[in-house]
Amino acid sequence: MSIPNSMRVGPFLPTVLVKKRYLIFYILIIWLSAIPLFIEFWVYYRFVWSSIRPIFFFIYLPLLLLPMYLTLAFFGMFWAKIILIIVNWIHSPREGVFLRHPSDKDYRYWSLRNTIKRWPFWVCHRFPFPFLDNVCFKVFNIKTKFSNSLFEGWVDTEFISFGNNVVCGQGAIIQSSVIIGNLLIIRKTIIEDDVRIGSHAIVMPGTHIGNRSVLAANSVTTVGQVLKDDWIYVGIPCKEFKQNWFFEDGLEDKLGVVEDVDALLGKYKKIITKVRWNENLTLKERKAIKRQQKEDEERRWELSKERGLEKEEKEDTFS
Repeated sequence: MSIPNSMRVGPFLPTVLVKKRYLIFYILIIWLSAIPLFIEFWVYYRFVWSSIRPIFFFIYLPLLLLPMYLTLAFFGMFWAKIILIIVNWIHSPREGVFLRHPSDKDYRYWSLRNTIKRWPFWVCHRFPFPFLDNVCFKVFNIKTKFSNSLFEGWVDTEFISFGNNVVCGQGAIIQSSVIIGNLLIIRKTIIEDDVRIGSHAIVMPGTHIGNRSVLAANSVTTVGQVLKDDWIYVGIPCKEFKQNWFFEDGLEDKLGVVEDVDALLGKYKKIITKVRWNENLTLKERKAIKRQQKEDEERRWELSKERGLEKEEKEDTFS
């Protein structure tokens, strides 16, 4: 599926350029990372080119493109990391609320860090296999796992920590910094294990999303908001919707064995789908139904935890 330019995906690097002279770092990193490519091509030309049989030079040339691309990516990361270490030694990155003005040192260095990291992240994200994105994240001290699927959305490139098995929906935005008016807010964003972030959802700086939580599509967190474990959050700003007792693990146990497809669909809807209100019901009847749904949900949640404990006890017994 093609993706329009207005919805670019991948690592999120703000394009704010406080001072034009910062572009010299961008150009310098491109130049330094391109030098090894010319050396590789020169070596290839010296050993393969033959005026008698030039066809072999062009036949084997595609085999050179993959190592050349990887060389460009890794040398881009290498030189950007070296320059970033020096810049961070001069002025260490820190969390806080800063003035969005060239006179503010934190604002200037935040813009400079983004300029330095732009080239390696751009090159890594254009690679056909997503593992290079995760390598680039790790090089720049972002805690993440190769099991995560983050690059359908925009993900910031500093002050972020990811757990295991995190999935980010298409067009979602995960931020550790944001500009609001004349202020720049930088806060560390923490996302725990087994988190699902829906399409076009926005995670604001400082958000802490607990284990197995879900942020629904088009929902927005507030700066510094804490999302509890095992809950589904919906809305702008997001609020608790229901407990996420029906996480992917254990789905077959809850549905059981159903041979008929229609019966399976009905059972799934009964467990997952929220019952729509009947327009003829009174407010008191609606509250009673809602109360009953909440009690049933809590009872199912307790039952699933008990089954999990029983399963662990059986495994301990057999081991």
